[in-house]
Amino acid sequence: MTSAILSIDTSIGTAVSVVESDGIVLSVASSPNPLGHAEAIGGLLVRALAEASVTADRIEYVAAGMGPGPFTGLRVGIAAARTFAQGRGVHVVPVVSHDAIALEVLLADALTDAETARFAVVTDARRREFAYSVYDGIDDDGLPVRSVGPELIARDGLDARLAELGARRQDAAAVPAALVGLAAARALAAGRTIGPDHALYLRSPDITAPTGAKRVSTGPNRVSTGPKRVTP
Repeated sequence: MTSAILSIDTSIGTAVSVVESDGIVLSVASSPNPLGHAEAIGGLLVRALAEASVTADRIEYVAAGMGPGPFTGLRVGIAAARTFAQGRGVHVVPVVSHDAIALEVLLADALTDAETARFAVVTDARRREFAYSVYDGIDDDGLPVRSVGPELIARDGLDARLAELGARRQDAAAVPAALVGLAAARALAAGRTIGPDHALYLRSPDITAPTGAKRVSTGPNRVSTGPKRVTP
């Protein structure tokens, strides 16, 4: 029986898919909402497995979209992928989320016999910035050739940067989970690792851990954390 790959991406919206190792897409479940990843992921996992008529014990790998994406959303999908994989005792296959978008573009061009020139996958990073990656076609393993990125750039500077690189702009509002799974299947078949183990966060989280111990006053009506002195 062909093994199945569960793929998860929360770098933009929330998307889940079940793909067979030979590339056949069995199901897709997604939410375009850029927020609410934690609320959506559980229901989408159940739906994707049910629509694929696949039980958890059929899943042999879990493909995880590693970004680029915002800290809050991206970590939900990666945590879900790792938790599911740990529960099943299977491996996580990391995939750069932009690579899944690029693979979709390349396959669409192949279907129409269009010549694929150098292009850039562009996603909205908010705060007046874009994330982009540049691609130069597809390799012998059927995987996108990423030559630049992922990188973050101010919105006003993107078009000039892409002109400098000679890349046409390909904006994307979603990451197709099925293509995350397909990229993982092709990487596994080729014996390659195509994504990093760490998340590709667009920027550091807005909150920071405290750098030192909090000072506590020992004056009247204050609470002291030190030992109490007793006078004989």
